[in-house]
Amino acid sequence: MRITFVLPHAGMSGGNRVLAIYADRLHRRGHTVAVISQPSSRPSLRTKLRSLVGGRRWTKDCEPEPSYFDKVSVPHRILEAQRPVVDNDVPDADIVLATYWRTGPWVAALSPRKGAKAILLQGYELSPGQADPVMDANWRLPLHKIVISKWLVELARNRFGDCNVHHIPNSVDTGQFYAKTRGKQATPTVGMLYASLHLKGVDVSLAALTLVRKQLKDLRVLAFGAEKPTPALPLPEWIEFHYRPPQSELRRIYGQCDVWLCGSRREGFHLPPLEAMACRCPVVSTRIGGPMDIVQEGVNGHLVDVEDSAGLAERLIQVLNLPEMKWRQMSEAALATAERYTWDDATDLLESALLDVIRNAATSNSNR
Repeated sequence: MRITFVLPHAGMSGGNRVLAIYADRLHRRGHTVAVISQPSSRPSLRTKLRSLVGGRRWTKDCEPEPSYFDKVSVPHRILEAQRPVVDNDVPDADIVLATYWRTGPWVAALSPRKGAKAILLQGYELSPGQADPVMDANWRLPLHKIVISKWLVELARNRFGDCNVHHIPNSVDTGQFYAKTRGKQATPTVGMLYASLHLKGVDVSLAALTLVRKQLKDLRVLAFGAEKPTPALPLPEWIEFHYRPPQSELRRIYGQCDVWLCGSRREGFHLPPLEAMACRCPVVSTRIGGPMDIVQEGVNGHLVDVEDSAGLAERLIQVLNLPEMKWRQMSEAALATAERYTWDDATDLLESALLDVIRNAATSNSNR
């Protein structure tokens, strides 16, 4: 197949990591893969002046951001400016895949020679209860949907009346994320992802950890993120933060944790909990995205309601206070979850879905 991925920006988000994995694996299987993306945004002069007037430093232009596509051997064209992708940007192909709701209209407007049209949706980027007419209109475009978690399948069916959706859950590379059989840490240790985006719920996680520290005075907390902590959402001094750690360091961080914490308000899937499981780390999470699909209550972790920082704290303490043997059982169950489904399995499903879309488009064209 000739396959084109259309991205808004090929940065360091978890969603881009998933896309880079698929692009690489499809290329290695002999498919012709191309990637088109926008450049990263730069702060406007107005934004810089507001920052200065507000007593903050002059906002610098963004430094060149590394990308998960940097080490993927497929052609990657970055447009000269932030603008819609048009026919002249895209090679003729068998299928062209939008990868975010904002890129849906671009792909929908491409000519048929650019390929059958589909969209890989990795989330619904609004807080629970909110709606965005523009986003919803893009979800309703005549693009075949491929989604990464069960709740997105339900969203497509219940909100947009689309029952013809391919579900391809994310996986984890257990050759990259792994840990030897281990016991609890000498010092109770929790891990978490830092991100300033409201949907990531870091404020919820911090509130939970503050409650835990009242009972476990020696609590150790490890965090990492693709952005540095902001003044609006600072990390307390008792949290050890790692900025954009390499993948080998990520494995070490996961492997030092007794439990992985996720307080997100909404996620499409969210890879860190599954990566932590691959490193034998149980998970305590809000009921969002991937954790709803992978966490078995009391077996490999716990789930609580969104915004429930007290519930998160209670479950964290429960895992941290487990007897050694009980913790090891939960640790092994977490590993078993991570090992039951591979990226090869996911790529098989993606290949099948893309072929379905191509066949269906050919049938529709022949019936016209």
